[in-house]
Formats: sequence, C-alpha cells, structure tokens
Amino acid sequence: MPSNNKSSARAVLDSWTRALTLTARIEENPQRLLADVIQELADKSGEATALISGETCFSFQSIIQKVNRYSRWALEQGIRKGDVVCLLMHNQADYIAIWLGTTRVGAVVALINDQLVGEALAHCIEIVTPRHMIVSATLYQVAIDAQRLVGSQFKLWVHGGSAVGYPRIDFEVERYSGECLAATERRSIGLSDRALWIYTSGTTGRPKGTVHFVEELLIVPDSFGKYGWRVTGNDVIGGSAPLAFGAGYSSYASIPFRFGAAASLIPKFEPEKMFDTIQKHHISILTLAPTAYRKMLQVPDAEKKYDLSSLRVCTGGGESLTAPTYHAWKETFGLEIFEGLGTTEMMYVFASNVVSRKAKPGSFGQAVPGYELKVIDEEDKDAKAGTIGQFVACGPTGTIYWRDPDKQRHAITADGWNRAGDFVHADEDGYFWFVSRQDDIIKSSGYRIGPEEIEVTLATHPAVADVAVIGVPDEVRGQIAKAFVVLKPGQSVGSEEMIAFCKGKVATYKLPREVVIVNELPRTPTGKLLRRVLRQKEPVTQ
Repeated sequence: MPSNNKSSARAVLDSWTRALTLTARIEENPQRLLADVIQELADKSGEATALISGETCFSFQSIIQKVNRYSRWALEQGIRKGDVVCLLMHNQADYIAIWLGTTRVGAVVALINDQLVGEALAHCIEIVTPRHMIVSATLYQVAIDAQRLVGSQFKLWVHGGSAVGYPRIDFEVERYSGECLAATERRSIGLSDRALWIYTSGTTGRPKGTVHFVEELLIVPDSFGKYGWRVTGNDVIGGSAPLAFGAGYSSYASIPFRFGAAASLIPKFEPEKMFDTIQKHHISILTLAPTAYRKMLQVPDAEKKYDLSSLRVCTGGGESLTAPTYHAWKETFGLEIFEGLGTTEMMYVFASNVVSRKAKPGSFGQAVPGYELKVIDEEDKDAKAGTIGQFVACGPTGTIYWRDPDKQRHAITADGWNRAGDFVHADEDGYFWFVSRQDDIIKSSGYRIGPEEIEVTLATHPAVADVAVIGVPDEVRGQIAKAFVVLKPGQSVGSEEMIAFCKGKVATYKLPREVVIVNELPRTPTGKLLRRVLRQKEPVTQ
C-alpha cells in the first residue's frame, strides 16, 4: 500500500507547483467558496429551483439549509481544517449538501465511486486516511469490510437507512440550525487549500486519487460553464454521471450553482428513463457518455414519444463519440452533440467543440478558454499538424496524484504541460482528433494502431450493438487487433463476415485478425470502455 510519508507527498506537490510556471489563468480568479455563492442565491431568490431529483424539487433555500446543518454537524464532530471525510453514496441531494457543508469548515472531501468493493475500495480509503466516512445505508456492509482491510479507525456514518451500531447522519443533522454560519464559526480557508479528492475511473488500473484545491471549485464553472455551455439561470443541467466522478461532480454539483441554474439528478442511467427525465425536468443542457447516446438512439420512435424541446445543448465525452453517432443523433433529434475531452486529474473538460459551436464530427474540438493544448512527439517536442503524438494541456487546473510519486513523475513535462494520457493528432484549424488511450494503443508490425478506428467501423455493421478492440500478442507482428462484438437481439453473424466487413474501410494492417461474439462489454459507471479488463482475460504468453 502507498507510503504515508507526509514529507514525500509535500515534495510531490512542491515539484508540481514549480512545474506550472507556464500555466495560463482564466480571466476570473474566484475568491469565494461555492457554498457562499449558493448562500447568496438563497438570500436573493431562495425559492428558485436548485436541484431536481426524481419527483422532488429542492430550492436554493432548502439546499443551503442542508449545507448549513452539515457544517454545524462537522463543527460539533471536531472536524478540523484539513481533516478528510469520505463519501460513499448514491446520487442524491444530500450528497451535494454534505460535501459543501464539510468543505465550508475546511474539511477535505474524498468522493468515492459507489460501485467499488473490497481491496479497490480499501485502497481509496487508505491513501487519504479519513477521520469520518459517510455511506448510503445500502453500502454500509461493503464500507465495514473495507475498513477491516485498511485497519483504520475512522468513524462510520450511515445515510438513508438504519444500520445497527452506526449513527444515521440524516437524522442527526436535523437537530442543527439551518441558519448561515456566523463569521466566528467559519474557518479561514485559502484558495490553495485542498478541497477534494476525486478518483480516476480505473480504466488503466486501480483508481488513483487526484487532488483539487479550493480555487478549482469555481474555476471549472468560470471556464467551461461560462464559455462552453454558456450557462444562465434559466438552464437545467442533466445527465447520468455519478457525483463521485469528475464528470458528475462538475456537471451537477458545481457548474449549475455558480450561475443560479438547476441540476437534474438520476440514480442510474437507463435510455428510456433518460428521455423521460429530459421531458419531466425540462433539461436544457444534456451531458452524457457516447455509449449513453448510442443506447438512446436504439429506443424505438423516441423522437415521437418524448418532448425534447427544452434541450438547447448536448455534449459528450469520456470516450470517442464517433462521426456516425454524431450524424445519427442530429438526423433523429435535430441536435448536434458537441464532443469534448477532459480528465479527472485536470478536474473537467478542457477541449470541446461546444466552445465554437462549430463541430467537426469525429473531433473533440479546440481548447476551452483558459487552457492551451498541443501534441508532442516521443522527445516532448511539438508535433506537426496531422502527426500522431501525446496530448498535453496547460491551464488553471493541473495533475496531482496523491501519494503516487512514480505516476506523478511522468504526469507533467519538464516545462509544465500536463500529459492527458491520450494519443491524438491536430488539424490545420486547431481541432484535435482522438486516436487512442496510451495504454490501449496497438503496436503491430511497426505501426501504432488506435482501436477506436476499428471499433467505429465495426459499429456501423447493422447487426452490431457494441464493440471493443484490443491488442493481443502475436509472434510475427508483435500484436494483432482482436475485436469483441455484442450483437443486437436476434442477429447472428460470424467472425469471418465481421473481418470481411472491415476490408476496404480501414487499412489492411489495421484489420482485426480475430473477432469474438460476447454478451456484454466491461464499462465504468460513466460508460467508459474497460479494455484493460479484456486484456487481463487473455492467455498469458511465455
């Protein structure tokens, strides 16, 4: 398990700070906590809707009262500035209130994926050494099991149900006042203080803890929210990402409140349920993973069944949207999907077509204001347009891995650019095009092959519902492309037909040499494809 050496961790932070001398800054440097912004909104227009969850609407006034109660709970528990509180909860209003309330008194909140169990969950807990952990009642047993693995004596609180021997926090906080904290009750919090740990989704291994500071809580709204979505107080922002992920946290717990907009929460993505939620909650800004858009396109007659007139912007990220998905959505619903790319490490999206509102289907767009982007070669030198290389970014947010010095050492270039972990290329207009995650690249006969191009091709076959491609060892070529295909109900297609379908559509050296039909593909809760899981199941070659 990771070392607890604080001086080593401090050295990592110091080296990262020195490396960011070239970082660009956005125009507006936030000087307040997000909870303060919500307090102002509550004071000004308290009954306006801040959050919609299922059939329940929460006003700014009701949200800030929850926030204040959780702040008072944190004070009574003796939570000090810098203490860590872990959240292992499902998407719900109190999730947002808890992290806002505890950070308001200086706590650092670690947002943990509610799908994790066992050693993966124990790892996330151990590297942040929490004093308290708050869990949904349905998850308390997996939290107890993880606590035993860690051997840590943090206090466990249950939310939304009873568990023998553990206090129920949503009942506990009701005895506290919902009034705004007095100045004497507040803690002095600086912009450079730690505020959040958000874990990576684990597409390339076990989740990694990434550190985010107080100033970042409003930097994301003031960059992407302002210049990308162009959020106003009339908007309702919705989608399906869990709040524990960077995509969910910023989309539903940060950006909306900065502008007095409302957030729409759903517990779990289902295509029909998403359509129904758009209609009932009057969602105007929709953000989903490409896989979710593709599943929604499979709902028969959705354009006739549901009223989507409230939608004004659709964005996607997390994996390649693909040109076929873009065109199918636009043809069916008359709306463009503006693709973007970001990382948990950098907090949110820093490249997107939504900024210019001029999408190039298949491209994930240009830099979000405040960020600089470029492609570099293996020697960290700038690559020419059209040349595949590593994607790097520089801006007001940056990459810090907590207690992972080896990972940190390779995360940033010598001159302060953050490595996104992707292979891309840029065109003459400054649009960037995704090729592959670095760990997913297929090296065959001296070529570097991105699995996405093969996946996009196979996905256009009328019998294919989902597809993934990985590289597997080959004695002659080094690696070959192997495809895993999920067929649509009632379809039957052989592997040779699948391979033949690709001929003439991709270069010969990129052709899949093996196709396997499977029932489903491994994906994260946000819809990202877990190619590493497929690789791990392949026989080990000697």
